Amino acid sequence: MGESYERIDGRLRAFIEAQHIFFTATAPLDGDGTVNLSPKGLNGSFAVLDELTVAYLDFAGSNAETIAHLRENGRITLMWCAFEGPPNIVRVHGRGEPVFRDDARWAGLMGHFPDIDPAVHGLRAIIVVTAEKIRDTCGYAVPFMSYGQDRPLHASRFARETDESLDGYFQKKEHVATSIDGLPGLPLPLPPLPSTAQHRS
Repeated sequence: MGESYERIDGRLRAFIEAQHIFFTATAPLDGDGTVNLSPKGLNGSFAVLDELTVAYLDFAGSNAETIAHLRENGRITLMWCAFEGPPNIVRVHGRGEPVFRDDARWAGLMGHFPDIDPAVHGLRAIIVVTAEKIRDTCGYAVPFMSYGQDRPLHASRFARETDESLDGYFQKKEHVATSIDGLPGLPLPLPPLPSTAQHRS
């Protein structure tokens, strides 16, 4: 039923890149800590960097559990489901790292997301994941669901924020700088977006 892969290419890559939503799972090392599972959407916010490396954009929000868990231990699983066409589920198990706005790698990584205006979405990090295990399974029980369009709500909510007001928003949230379990989350104060990314469509 399931198959393992050495790399993300060919049919597997095509399947991943065609999906409109995927899910990320992380957890702290503490066995009593909170497991986090997050849906990720917005077309253009995910990219395959090479045969073993993927990345996605981490936008403004009221929590930063994924960032906190990755900073502590790096473990992450990404999952895609086929809601249209032949049944399929793909999981990439690996090690992730949040790359923040003031990192020298920021500009190069942003080149993989040409359709996303980071200023509109309050982009706070780029999550880079190196695959250690790649598997697919049947997905026979996943229902058929049709994609309509991306919701415009995230952009409309955060497009009005400046770097300063976005930092203020994060400072007020209980679980952005610190995770639910007390781990370091998003480093604050929030650095400004690099000048090359300060554009609006």
